[in-house]
Amino acid sequence: MSDTHQDMSPLVDMTHRQMSGPTRSTHPAYVDLLPPCNHACPAGEDIQGWLDLAQAGKFRAAWEHLVRDNPMPAVHGRVCYHPCESACNRGELDSSVSIHAVERFLGDKATAEGWRLPHDAAPSGKHVLVVGAGPCGLSAAYHLTRLGHTVEIREAGPVAGGMMHFGIPAYRLPRDILMQEIARIEATGVTITTNHKVTDLLAEKTAGKFDAVFIAIGAGIGKHVDIPARDAARVLDAVSLLHDVQPGKKPLLGRKVVVYGGGNTAMDAARTAKRLGADEALIVYRRDREHMPAHAFEADEAVEEGVKIKWLTTIKQISGPELTVERMELDKDGRPQPTGQFETLTADAVVLALGQETDSSFLRQVPGIVFAHDGAVVVDDDMMTGHEGIFAGGDMVPGQQSVTISVGHGKRAARHIDAWLRDAHYQAPAKHRVVGFADLHLPIYSDAIPSRQTALPPALREGFVEVTAGLSEVQALHEARRCLSCGNCYECDNCLAACPETAIIKLGPDRGYRVDLALCTGCAACFEQCPCHAIDMIPEQA
Repeated sequence: MSDTHQDMSPLVDMTHRQMSGPTRSTHPAYVDLLPPCNHACPAGEDIQGWLDLAQAGKFRAAWEHLVRDNPMPAVHGRVCYHPCESACNRGELDSSVSIHAVERFLGDKATAEGWRLPHDAAPSGKHVLVVGAGPCGLSAAYHLTRLGHTVEIREAGPVAGGMMHFGIPAYRLPRDILMQEIARIEATGVTITTNHKVTDLLAEKTAGKFDAVFIAIGAGIGKHVDIPARDAARVLDAVSLLHDVQPGKKPLLGRKVVVYGGGNTAMDAARTAKRLGADEALIVYRRDREHMPAHAFEADEAVEEGVKIKWLTTIKQISGPELTVERMELDKDGRPQPTGQFETLTADAVVLALGQETDSSFLRQVPGIVFAHDGAVVVDDDMMTGHEGIFAGGDMVPGQQSVTISVGHGKRAARHIDAWLRDAHYQAPAKHRVVGFADLHLPIYSDAIPSRQTALPPALREGFVEVTAGLSEVQALHEARRCLSCGNCYECDNCLAACPETAIIKLGPDRGYRVDLALCTGCAACFEQCPCHAIDMIPEQA
């Protein structure tokens, strides 16, 4: 309460209470806060929103809610590294909700049921060229189409998909799953022309009478390192290896394969080498497991399949089948330093998995475009390059790289391109504050055992058959219901039951509650009993 109220005599204060209701310093107010899963999603999905529909068994509505942000849930349910789950508050209670597994279930169900992506915008009359049919280009094309624009994708490769098709092994992402989701995007009206490499962007833009261009060519070139080599064993990069593993093609690597690198691509390359017949696949990495860029579960799965990893080791020279390697040690900052201790390894093939970079050379003739030292294209906050009307995103711009980040870039770019085409400026809406685990009022026990996806035993992982199975409908329902609905009311009635003054008024199904401030004393019982923190205590105004 205000200082004036605190100075009132008891008689005046009593009169005030009789006329204006209870005196209090704060009162409850229903709020919508940002759940950490939504906040962590690079694709900007409303995860909590579609989980809420899924837990009610409204699977098609859940899928339609999901694809407002991401048109490829069956793909992402398999290949996303699900930072949403790392952020999930339930992880501090028992274990995170398996969000990616429910997303995969919805994506697979959409394919089985023949659901179509929504497309109901009035035509804008604008024509947009997208260069590259990888995750970023496909996402941008889909969202631009939903905004009413006509979109054509030009793809240099023989099929759409980009690194999803040529960089992710089929045991993680079956090709039929990928192509079905791409076909669904095409069905919205997106035109994809394959085997069409854009070499003169401005000429292409002029000839096609495009109003704007979005470049999303990815980073499909493997980085190399200068290693002295004489009569070397076969040396190739991981991107080329994964690209060449297609139906009817089986690159010959030999019996012993060394993979140089410590990222997720290195793990995929080593697992692929085993599937191609190598007796031994050895990963050599200059740092330790704690500092590897690969996700821990990727390394675990590789080891399960017989891949060996030699930590704190770097290749110094290759001479025929012999590799001279040096033992490293980490300094106080975690950087590897040479020790002068050498040993010799043998290999029939050496696969370099040292990261990827983009081939942006064809853009150097475009006035105004600026490049980073590694060839990445520099863009502004609106994702526009230095040339008016030409935008870029995904792996070809500076920043972290992943399929999900690229899909998020595509959606964001579509918003900016749409605004630019309308002579406007897109401003992303402000976000609510993130609700943390400490904000919740949960029981101290948990009896909701998580649903687990099953995986083929390592001994049965032959060829490129998918390793991980999806959830059943019963499991998907159960897993969706493990969501705590952090920061958003789900009408559990705890506040209604807790209020000693009957100040909480229920408005009806899916309409929430309101507070009768004439009855509320500000005791905070409703706040303390709200498990998801959908109620804040708001200071009274003077």
